[in-house]
Amino acid sequence: MVTAVPQDQWRLLDVAEHDTRLAQLAHRARTLPEHAEVERLAKRLAQLGDDLVAARARSSDLARELAKAEADVDLVRQRSARNQSRLDSGQGTSKDLQALQHEIESLAQRQSVLEDAQLEVMERAESAQAVVTALEAERERDRAEHAQAVARRDAAAATIDDEATAVRRARADAVAGLAADLIALYDKIGAGVGGPGAARMRARRCDGCRIELNPSEVGRFRAAAEDAVLRCDECGRILVRTPDSGL
Repeated sequence: MVTAVPQDQWRLLDVAEHDTRLAQLAHRARTLPEHAEVERLAKRLAQLGDDLVAARARSSDLARELAKAEADVDLVRQRSARNQSRLDSGQGTSKDLQALQHEIESLAQRQSVLEDAQLEVMERAESAQAVVTALEAERERDRAEHAQAVARRDAAAATIDDEATAVRRARADAVAGLAADLIALYDKIGAGVGGPGAARMRARRCDGCRIELNPSEVGRFRAAAEDAVLRCDECGRILVRTPDSGL
């Protein structure tokens, strides 16, 4: 059975206070609002990346479509120019020259149709490229905002970590000199309850689980030796007796 002089048991309350503070700091580190902001911006960047891939693909498709439309117009222009040159030379029979004139007129109509189509594709291509440009600018702004949010999160986390380091040092000082079996028991209980392994008995109540001792427990605690390490029947924590325990 573990025993410890009252002074060492009281020191467990200091250890418990440090452990409580460490748990609070760990909770703060996990729930920093900067985490949510970084995650929100990361999701927005991912969505912008997907949108940009789709916009670039559409712009590329329209660029190819525009190149084809321009090539079609150019072919018609070249053929029309060759026919016009032959017509202007006056070479050939009257029937041939009439056929050339008719083809030139047909090519002019075809060119007009193709140029209208080319203009329509050009407008769509310009609009698609404008979307790409806007998305790229938005992504750059969001990247900068995300980097700033990460820096704020890291700075806040570093501040908490610095405080936690100081608390851990203070805890080590509080533990120094305490019996190994007492600390082993405290740590084992703490792992089981998910918190400090010791609590103050205040006004016949456990400060750990807030449950009031029943009359039989009060009698047992009153009869216990000063160096007896007592435990709460409800939560299992080491109950440290102090002048305000109400015994």
